[in-house]
Amino acid sequence: MDGTPDWPGWPSKAALRYRSAGYWGDEPLGDIPRRQAALRPEATALVDGERRWTYAALEDEVTTVARALYGVGLRRGDRVIVQLPNVAEFVLLWFALQRLGVVPVHAMPGHRRTEIGHLARLTDAVAHVVPDRHARFDHRVLAAGIRASENAVRRVIVVGDVGDHDDFIPFDALRRGDAAGREEEDRPAPGDLALLLMSGGTTGTPKLIPRTHQDYAYNARAAAEICALGPDSVYLAVLPIAFNFAVACPGFLGTLHAGGTVVLAPNPSPVTVFELVARERVTITAVTPPLVPHLLAEARENRPDLTSLRVLQVGAARLPDEVARRIGPELGCRLQQVFGMAEGLLNLTRLDDPDEVVCTTQGRPISPDDEVLVVDRDDSPVPEGEAGELLTRGPYTLTGYYRSPQHARTHFTEDGYYRTGDLVRRQPGGNLRVVGRVKDQINRGGEKIDATEVEEHLLAHPEVVSAAVVAAPDPELGERSVAFLVCAGSPPDARQVAVFLRERGVAAYKAPDRVRVVPEMPFTAVGKIDKRALRALL
Repeated sequence: MDGTPDWPGWPSKAALRYRSAGYWGDEPLGDIPRRQAALRPEATALVDGERRWTYAALEDEVTTVARALYGVGLRRGDRVIVQLPNVAEFVLLWFALQRLGVVPVHAMPGHRRTEIGHLARLTDAVAHVVPDRHARFDHRVLAAGIRASENAVRRVIVVGDVGDHDDFIPFDALRRGDAAGREEEDRPAPGDLALLLMSGGTTGTPKLIPRTHQDYAYNARAAAEICALGPDSVYLAVLPIAFNFAVACPGFLGTLHAGGTVVLAPNPSPVTVFELVARERVTITAVTPPLVPHLLAEARENRPDLTSLRVLQVGAARLPDEVARRIGPELGCRLQQVFGMAEGLLNLTRLDDPDEVVCTTQGRPISPDDEVLVVDRDDSPVPEGEAGELLTRGPYTLTGYYRSPQHARTHFTEDGYYRTGDLVRRQPGGNLRVVGRVKDQINRGGEKIDATEVEEHLLAHPEVVSAAVVAAPDPELGERSVAFLVCAGSPPDARQVAVFLRERGVAAYKAPDRVRVVPEMPFTAVGKIDKRALRALL
């Protein structure tokens, strides 16, 4: 096996096949701005509000920031937690880190002490990058607490005002090159770890997904080719910029690889989205299913200018067929369904697929070497059209989680297939239709909530004796979370539970939408809480 002690690489025969087939190249991700600056220096690369960067300007800033990061001590192989909203600084920083071979650990702005502390410990991160304030939350306080409790975190970089934290590093100082060093001394190799993505997972704490320069570049490039991206493409990043969907499916990475323009949306409101589509002549964007009805309502009410929009990608959760059928007629663009995972496998409907395929399936794999099996509980293949668990391996799908060898048996087969936990039906032609999940996980509008993690926090409540969190169907979000509680005293309601979890440093989206108090839990024959019986109560 190739790789490092932190994660297993691909088997040598498979790696040779992927490289020989041309999937894997030699260009590190940090070189993309440099290549495009040489090809189209005056073309617009990045737009954030009134701020705009040509490819030449983007390359200049990436180089400056990389040298400054080197000057403050970051070196190849270091890990840095990046917790930023949709701002241009994310893109500038991300490519600068790639230039150095420093590994960004993608975190969401909504994560708090529990999640960030776990990431810091698991990765030995040496730095934490935050906004000053976002969504009425002071991330500087969070970062100060993390640095105080996690010995490895030596640097805090702030986009905005550092406030009273004189030892924090303003990102603007990096952009000015105040600590310039040399960043070319130890360039990353194509097979080096490039970034770490968070998995929704089914254990109490998030697992981390290792992606290399060569596999992630192929992921973005293949998706961009299927989406027909080129220099005239304008991609609007509506979803959180650190989300795999918004990075490389094709996301900002695939767009810049193709020489197009990336526009950042500060929020996902339909008014904001459509204003940016009209102003910047956006050609493609990506959203999750809960946003689609709001986009349709805004289009119907205010008739925005959507004449430039060619493709609307919808993914991260199942899109109802009846909603899918409305997108083309009402928005005047092509729907592309997306079904993938940060662990690798990416499925897209094709732009020339029949409407029936586009509206009723979640696409097919983007690579000829994506191997897909649909199996029953005994790992035996099921007949085409029958539901089974999706197993996969391929040139951009992980073979093991980062620093988590204990998951090798539960998440991978002996011959290297990744157990996705998704239940699918494979249709004629290879398209997949998602029908459910094996994993004990709640998909709340694309945000994955691990039931076990929330249950563990609920059990810390002084009045809670037993807790079980299950998914309830929801027409808008796909699923909502319901907490069943057995209590010894006065039971907390949903609002009180949310406050309790927030005080424990848990991200707000993980708080149960509903709380049901029951006198006792139902159990299976082997003594486990019977969640099927609980779902029946709903």
